[in-house]
Amino acid sequence: MAPGSAQQQEQFVHPTAAHARKKAPSPFMIEPIKAFYIFLAANAISALFAPIQDCDETFNYWEPTHYLSHGYGLQTWEYSPDYAIRSWSYVGLHAIVGNIRRLLPQSTKLAEFYFIRYALAFICSLCQVLLFRVISFTLNPRIGLFFLMATVLSPGNFHSSTAYLPSSFAMYTSLLGAAAFMNWKGGLKTSWGIWWFAVGGILGWPFASALCAPFLLEEGIVLLSISDRQAFYEAVLRIGRGAIAALLLLVGDTAINTFFYKKLEVVSWNIVKYNIFSSTGGPDLYGTEPWTFYFRNLTLNFNIWFILALFSLPLFIVQKAVSSKNNEFLYWIRTIAFLSPFYMWLGIFTIQPHKEERFMYPMYPFIALNAALGLHVILSAFGNADPKTLVGKIPARLKLLVVMGAFLLSFDLGVARVLGLYKAYSAPLKLYTPLGAGVVGQQGLGGRGDHVCFGKEWYRFPSSYFLPREMRAKFIRSEFRGLLPGEFSEARTGFGFWSGTWLPTKGMNDRNEEDMGKYVDIRQCSFLVDTQYPENQSPLPPNEPDYIADEESWRIVTCEPFLDAANTHVLARVLWIPDWSIVPEKYRRKWGRHCLLERIT
Repeated sequence: MAPGSAQQQEQFVHPTAAHARKKAPSPFMIEPIKAFYIFLAANAISALFAPIQDCDETFNYWEPTHYLSHGYGLQTWEYSPDYAIRSWSYVGLHAIVGNIRRLLPQSTKLAEFYFIRYALAFICSLCQVLLFRVISFTLNPRIGLFFLMATVLSPGNFHSSTAYLPSSFAMYTSLLGAAAFMNWKGGLKTSWGIWWFAVGGILGWPFASALCAPFLLEEGIVLLSISDRQAFYEAVLRIGRGAIAALLLLVGDTAINTFFYKKLEVVSWNIVKYNIFSSTGGPDLYGTEPWTFYFRNLTLNFNIWFILALFSLPLFIVQKAVSSKNNEFLYWIRTIAFLSPFYMWLGIFTIQPHKEERFMYPMYPFIALNAALGLHVILSAFGNADPKTLVGKIPARLKLLVVMGAFLLSFDLGVARVLGLYKAYSAPLKLYTPLGAGVVGQQGLGGRGDHVCFGKEWYRFPSSYFLPREMRAKFIRSEFRGLLPGEFSEARTGFGFWSGTWLPTKGMNDRNEEDMGKYVDIRQCSFLVDTQYPENQSPLPPNEPDYIADEESWRIVTCEPFLDAANTHVLARVLWIPDWSIVPEKYRRKWGRHCLLERIT
């Protein structure tokens, strides 16, 4: 038979000769399972070592969770049935996770605390890898790799991935919602996208639902551009299914909160009403910041990745303006939709007077996405080998050196920031070990039900999970003149289930006005937590004496180093700088000590 007319014959490959088979090209530079392990490792570090940065995390989430699990805890005005702006659905989910740990051997309250954090680390990693997977096969495997790097190398992920805050929960659902909207493989998944953003808004933080707006707008523009009646009906059906699912979730959340508050409460609406339509001052009562706040904060927490994210849209537009590839209308619209949530969220919250770092958490995945796409555009241009161009004349080794230097700088800045935060502010997570926190059998100093008191350090209390044997956190008066948390009622009335969630409260208000009923006499305190700053030479306020120096009344149980931010150079505050002799004294960190004191009887 002539060679030209021969038919191709199937080659025989022995079943065990897997190495002989030609593997199909992978759409991933890193396999999703390996990426998951990388995300999980970074988030596990956060679960183990991240300090609690916001007292809202302690008082608005850890304390109510402790109340559901152990029958007592501190109560903020937000959980008063008079205001009801916190969802028991969200808290209840975490309480269930914590109670699973109680069923396992060697259980302690501190083990419950970290078990919940480990669960958050796992869930966050799963959400992150799902978006990584979609980015890799929808956009480009290299963009997926950069997304992974921007996420795990940023101090922002260290803060947010395991924080017990609705804004962190909304970050998880933003990851899932974006993955659903971006993934057109197998058909549009608009319903799932709406669902996930609704979950984040209803169970977590209502404002986070706005992040789905660019994706819905994209779908609307695409439909108008193709003028297909059938496609229009399918789009309406998808949006309708998502909206109905969101409405059913809202009904379920309302039913749960109605059970706890014993009256009909739509908590997500209450949150919006308080933050936007409040007549008593709303969130501005708790402080305002200049418009530069988020730019400074995000530069610290994402370093060069935030800069790349800021310039991602201009870089994309310039790239497409000078390139003839992929200039289809649909491609433009899709990419701009992917990049828009970052700019929309940053713009909206920059103009708000009250600013907090956690408000940016739902946007963190989009910072990483925008930065990844921006870096991809830069490297595409930088990798041009045409000798006729200026970039093409740069030696390849020099290009590699510049790129690797930028990555190394980002890594170093990220590690220095994370290490600096841990060493500076982790003392409250270590202080309570002598009391028996985390000890099986709870052997430690003090008796059952002793009072552990807080004055000026009230906002550093890490939660009742750190106090064994039903020890209670109490407050003594300091110079703070705002409203401190009260305590959930432990009365057993009605159904006998968590009656503290619905019984009337005393001394609560939404104006941040001090209530004297929140304090106890210092003579009732068996233990006291205080911080001493040796570098501080200013006279101490009358209500904040140096209890640590009062050796006649208090005995030091243990002390942990705590950064004296007021006397430390700004560079040493934001980054870890070693206390080496070669470092000028001006740039060395100044330290105080965060101490647990025991009353001398």
